Amino acid sequence: MQRRWVHEVSGHRHEWLSKQNCSLTPSQLAVVFAALSGLSLAIAGLFALSGAWMVLPFALVEVSALGIAFVFHARHATDYERIVLSPDGLLVEISRASSLVQQQCVPAWIRVEYTGRRRELIALVAAGRRIEVGRFVPESERSDLARQLRSEMQLMRS
Repeated sequence: MQRRWVHEVSGHRHEWLSKQNCSLTPSQLAVVFAALSGLSLAIAGLFALSGAWMVLPFALVEVSALGIAFVFHARHATDYERIVLSPDGLLVEISRASSLVQQQCVPAWIRVEYTGRRRELIALVAAGRRIEVGRFVPESERSDLARQLRSEMQLMRS
């Protein structure tokens, strides 16, 4: 089964990485946007030249709306969550749009909370802080990820 998250182990270091599921990269999306916009504006231009000039403003509104949607999609195309567990500590890195949040904790203090409820994220709780992960992991696979996190953190404590 293909997973949307990857677990890599090197020595005593474990890393889990989950990414946003996107079929197009931002550069591919720009090419698609340029092609669609060009075609729409060319057709609107032909209609405007033949006397139906009101088509052109509607085509501009259409291209603008498409541009806004594509910019929103491109900003989130590279979103990811990375969890690194080592004897030195736990690092959680969450990248969303243009922001990157990194939080560190001591593995011995961390509790993994996940009950498997619908739309529930995995919570890493330590020292009064709650870090939610698993946004890009399908609900059917979150219990596997939570189980792996619990297991590896238990081994780190030993």
